[in-house]
Amino acid sequence: MEPHMPELLVAGLILLIMFVIGFIGLRSRIPDVILFIVVGISLGGFLADSEILYFTGEIGIVLLFFMLGIELPIKQLGNIAKKVTPAGLLDLFLNFLLSALFCLVFGLDVLTAVIIGGILYATSSSITMKMMENTKRTANPESEFILGVLIFEDLAAPIMVAILVGLNTGEGFQGIDFLWLVSKVFLLIILAVFLGRFVFAKAAKFIERNAGSNIFHLLIIGIAFTYSGVAIYLELSEVLGAFLAGIMLAEAKKSETIEPLVLPLRELTLPLFFLWFGTQIELDSSISAPILLTVLVVWSVIGKIIVGMVGGRMYGLSPRVSFRAGLSFTQRGEFSIIIASVATAEIMAFGSVYILLSASIGILLFIFAPLITTKIFGEKKKVEKVKVPGR
Repeated sequence: MEPHMPELLVAGLILLIMFVIGFIGLRSRIPDVILFIVVGISLGGFLADSEILYFTGEIGIVLLFFMLGIELPIKQLGNIAKKVTPAGLLDLFLNFLLSALFCLVFGLDVLTAVIIGGILYATSSSITMKMMENTKRTANPESEFILGVLIFEDLAAPIMVAILVGLNTGEGFQGIDFLWLVSKVFLLIILAVFLGRFVFAKAAKFIERNAGSNIFHLLIIGIAFTYSGVAIYLELSEVLGAFLAGIMLAEAKKSETIEPLVLPLRELTLPLFFLWFGTQIELDSSISAPILLTVLVVWSVIGKIIVGMVGGRMYGLSPRVSFRAGLSFTQRGEFSIIIASVATAEIMAFGSVYILLSASIGILLFIFAPLITTKIFGEKKKVEKVKVPGR
């Protein structure tokens, strides 16, 4: 009988490894997200099929978007949605349709081109929001625009995944399937709006009275998990469900009371998501179609920068802020991995290399976005206050 390593021992060792990685990141100023992903790649052979790691990491990403939603009441989110739709459609055109067209030009078949287009489409919401927090840029003028584009993608990407899975399996994707999928998305949103407006908007006093108890966090986290689970049950993204759960609770206008209850668990589990993320990247010794890969990596950066520059201007941002926004969300991630997983082994390997390169380049561009913007647009002029005589 082979000796079996206890799960508790494995969990303890993983947490200790994560601490060492995080400590190295603090000392070297290398973003810990990159280090977690790289370690995940190196441990992929041991942890790739770990259900515990996946589930724990999923908790972290759910709580990340839950806390994000808490800051956005329904009325504010509605205003963002109206303003960001043109940028979202531009993003879909440039980073999905044109990316697929590039693949067709290189001689790939239609199905493979569409799958690779799907891999190139969605920005990594998890990496982007984590980097925004790490660099303390959540209050920047472009953060609301970036968030809006990410929400648009998180609504479009599950539909895209379902269509690509149907096409790749040969079962096809009928019009009725598409309508049903869109209906489920709207059902989830409408239910969240209803609960937010008519239930949680009236719960402010209840939250204030009970937030100090040692069991109240169970209610808050339970709501986040339940609505995320409903989204998964409907074959949608748990990220979407978590975000909508946060929006529901935002109607109580008690985010400063709720956030401290969730933050410790999120900080414990979120690094494990990036470790799991790395375990899903399968690097092959030989890179197929290196020229196409290079073209797509370059184009995927350019495409997102254009979305930032043009979409940001449509959103109402200045040229400087729009350019900085474009530099800040070029990294691809979790949805790209999901789409790559439905492809053939060759395309999966190709997609894995692309995702690693895109994530690494995107994180570096995010870090240096303010510096690059300053180099191009110059120092931001300070408005001097003129003292008026007699006042």
